[in-house]
Amino acid sequence: MNRIILPVTVAAILAGSLLLRAQQNQAVSNAPTVPDSVATKTAPMPSAASDEFIIGPGDILAINVWKEAEISRVVPVRSDGRISLPLIGEVQSSGRTPKQLEADISKRLKDFVADPAVTVVVQEIRSQKFNVLGMVSHPGSFPLAKPITVVDAIATAGGFRDFAKQKDIYVLRRDASGKQSRFAFNYKDVIKGLHSEQNIELQSGDTVVVP
Repeated sequence: MNRIILPVTVAAILAGSLLLRAQQNQAVSNAPTVPDSVATKTAPMPSAASDEFIIGPGDILAINVWKEAEISRVVPVRSDGRISLPLIGEVQSSGRTPKQLEADISKRLKDFVADPAVTVVVQEIRSQKFNVLGMVSHPGSFPLAKPITVVDAIATAGGFRDFAKQKDIYVLRRDASGKQSRFAFNYKDVIKGLHSEQNIELQSGDTVVVP
C-alpha cells in the first residue's frame, strides 16, 4: 500500500508547487508598472552660480588649476573682496564673474606655470541674500543663488503662519545711494492671475515683509 501512496503524495506536492509558482508569476505580471519618468525622478539639485554671477565677500570659491594640486584649493572671499593663492598672492575677486576671475588667475600664473588651465566654481553663495520677515514659518535670511520672485521667497520661508495679512505684503529695497523703495504685493490677487507685475524678481538685500 505504501508503494502506491508515496508516488501519489509526491505528485500532489509537485502539482501544488507548480500551481503556487504560476499564481505568483501571474500576480507579478498584473502588478501596476511605474513609468520611467516617475521611477527615475529625484529631488532637484541646487542650482550652481551662473556665468553672470557677481562674486562677493563671503562666497566660497573652488579654484582648480589643472595638474597643479598645490595651487588648487577652496578659499573664502574675505571682507576686503580678495582671496590668497600660492605663487600669485592676493587676487581681487569681489565684483567679478567666475570667468573673469579665471582669466585673471590664468594670466598671473603664466609666469610660473606653462599654459595654466584654471577653473573657478562658486561652491557656496553667501554674499547675495534676501530676507523674509513677519508671519511666515521660517523668517530669516536666505541665499539668492538663482532668480527668485516674491512668491518663491514666501515658499522658501515655509509659507504663511495663521492670521498673516496676505493682501498687505510689501518688499523693501535700498538702492546704491541708500534710498529705500517699497513695493506692494497682494498674494491673494497674484495667485489668481491678477497684478502679476507685483511678483517682482528679488535683488540682493531685498526684504519681504509679511504683516
